[in-house]
Amino acid sequence: MLDATTRSGGTATASPRAVTTASPRAAATELTAAPVAAVALSPGFAARCTRALLSPWSRLALLVALLAAAASCVLAFEPQRLLAHGWPPQLGGAAAAAVFAVAYGLCTVAFVPRPLLNLAAGALFGSQLGTGAALAGTVLGAGIAFGLGRVLGQDALRPLLRGRWLKAADGQLSRHGFRSMMAARLFPGVPFWAANYCAAVSRMRWAPFLVATALGSVPNTAAYVVAGARAAKPTSPAFLIALAFIAVPALAGAVVAWRKRHHLRGR
Repeated sequence: MLDATTRSGGTATASPRAVTTASPRAAATELTAAPVAAVALSPGFAARCTRALLSPWSRLALLVALLAAAASCVLAFEPQRLLAHGWPPQLGGAAAAAVFAVAYGLCTVAFVPRPLLNLAAGALFGSQLGTGAALAGTVLGAGIAFGLGRVLGQDALRPLLRGRWLKAADGQLSRHGFRSMMAARLFPGVPFWAANYCAAVSRMRWAPFLVATALGSVPNTAAYVVAGARAAKPTSPAFLIALAFIAVPALAGAVVAWRKRHHLRGR
């Protein structure tokens, strides 16, 4: 009788058993889908994550991590072994010089001293080919360091330029970029990597930085390369002249730095 009434148009009701079996599944599905939908549909959450990842301090932390990893790789592989063991015999000629130039540039980014690399270039490839490879590696390493510093470090570090010395250095590099970088390359004293990152934090443009690096690095680089190529004959005229070209710019750089120091103190 009850079934007939239901079929003939009465109000149909679901059985209690069906309700109890379907409800937990539906509830579980809703509970698991709700947080995912909330995260997926929340544009503010994605925007905050993007801002945090692209913030100046996050980029600076990435730069520090990259440089630390590069320095660790240098310590592990010990590129100075090239001076003792030589270049791998599988490579020779221009191809070996090109590979060396790339390795040279990456090593300078990882704080390997350029004099060591220049001596290795001379010992491995001779005066002419070694000078070309060392100069190419110098410009490549400077460009990589400048780009990393400009993209990852400039926005975070520029607000910290508040001291008198820091402001003076930043103003010199920003207003007189070419001649300042030329002087830094011609007269050793400022470490290569420090000049690269200081220039990147300043407002110096790419072209003056790279051209001044290429031209200003020629005398010092060639002197070290020739010294490395003639190291087996330390009494030869070429070796002695190379030592003179190394010592004279270093002395001139010390004099210029001393005069600049007193000039800034007078201000």
